[in-house]
Amino acid sequence: MIHQIGARALARLPAETAHGLTIKALKLGLGPHDSEGADPVLATGIAGLSLPNCVGLAPGFDKNAEVPDAMLRAGFGFVECGTVTPKPQAGNARPRLFRLRQDRAVINRMGFNNQGLEAFAGRLQRRPRRGVVGANIGANKESPDRIGDYVTGLERLWPHADYFTANISSPNTPGLRDLQARGALQDLLGRLAEARAALTAQGLARPLFLKVAPDLADAGIDDIVEVVEANRLDGIIVSNTTIARPDSLRSAYRDEAGGLSGAPLMGPSTEVLRQFRARAGAGLVLIGCGGIASGADAYAKIRAGASAVQLYSALVFAGPGLVGDIKRDLAARLRADGFASVAQAVGAG
Repeated sequence: MIHQIGARALARLPAETAHGLTIKALKLGLGPHDSEGADPVLATGIAGLSLPNCVGLAPGFDKNAEVPDAMLRAGFGFVECGTVTPKPQAGNARPRLFRLRQDRAVINRMGFNNQGLEAFAGRLQRRPRRGVVGANIGANKESPDRIGDYVTGLERLWPHADYFTANISSPNTPGLRDLQARGALQDLLGRLAEARAALTAQGLARPLFLKVAPDLADAGIDDIVEVVEANRLDGIIVSNTTIARPDSLRSAYRDEAGGLSGAPLMGPSTEVLRQFRARAGAGLVLIGCGGIASGADAYAKIRAGASAVQLYSALVFAGPGLVGDIKRDLAARLRADGFASVAQAVGAG
């Protein structure tokens, strides 16, 4: 109850101010604690990672790896921090984060604001290794070698993160989504594959995922799947925010530039997820992200082909207690349909 009251109070503040205060509160130990533990039906394994439950925290919430353990205590099965770039950068000018309350949505044009690799790596190195924490890596806006930035991030964080996601799908760094085109993607994933092989040869293996946009044509989906599988990545996270603006949006902020997330993204991102599942080989893991605000939403992603899910924007409106509600509802839905595990329900829809 106290966390719900706190969430309502923060909702009265400007969005980015509220987020900063939330991070400070979590660092002081004021976040929620999941006292129920993990329901066994939600436990799963993906790409060699053992997850107590399949509901993860998407990147963007904890850009600088300041509170991953607080969010694990809140009940998430895994936490992805970032996006982090090699050099610190301020991001785009404020205001750059907007709540679309009437639409249960968020528009952001943050621009990869973060404190850089060294601060990020130091925090991960100091944390106790309990729970699965991933690193979402990106490129600096002014970098002369953006692909090299991804390799730098992978190499610097390799001993300290449990998995990695290459984020090439943010709409807020000019030209970044061009890396989704087949030729550029082959260059990126080829260099990441080489770096990963060298790092793995030293005795430490880590899963590697690619995060894609929902704004993809059918041919783009085919190209991404082929290049990802050719370079032996472990999976794809579907999806990032969208540049589309559905006619249904009612908020005064609906025309702000940036990526749209939240409830309006649920349908489109799930359809793109379904298309990826239809094209991908059985060994390629898919993680569903975009618009999840309930157990029903999480279940829809799983039935569309996701082995695990991630959420963030819904926390802006429902508060941190939402993750517990989602897990309870999802577990009930799995059992009601006769599934003994998440893995059994993947792609069942």
